Amino acid sequence: MLENITSLISAAASDDKTNQAVAPWVENSFPIIKIVLICILAVLAIAMIVFVCMQKSNQNGISAISGQTNTFYNRNKGATLQGKIKLLTIIDAVLILVVTILFLILHTIYRGFI
Repeated sequence: MLENITSLISAAASDDKTNQAVAPWVENSFPIIKIVLICILAVLAIAMIVFVCMQKSNQNGISAISGQTNTFYNRNKGATLQGKIKLLTIIDAVLILVVTILFLILHTIYRGFI
């Protein structure tokens, strides 16, 4: 049983593409596409770090004197700079997810699994 597991692992880890049918354009263009997607992911990750570091904490709490948290600022948070930074953070996270899934799909096609 251990021999079967090691043979499966070695077969999955090998780069032998003799039995895989991959279109020539995919095989020729994937290294370039891979580099471009990795660069896009790096830029998006750096942007995510910057956006998260620019955000203020959401811990406003309840005012001890009035007990009220519904202020003009809280109702119009989306129009402020902090609201825009929060929106940019969400957009950046979605873009990271989309580019990562695209990279996974392209890598799966390149390896011949589809």
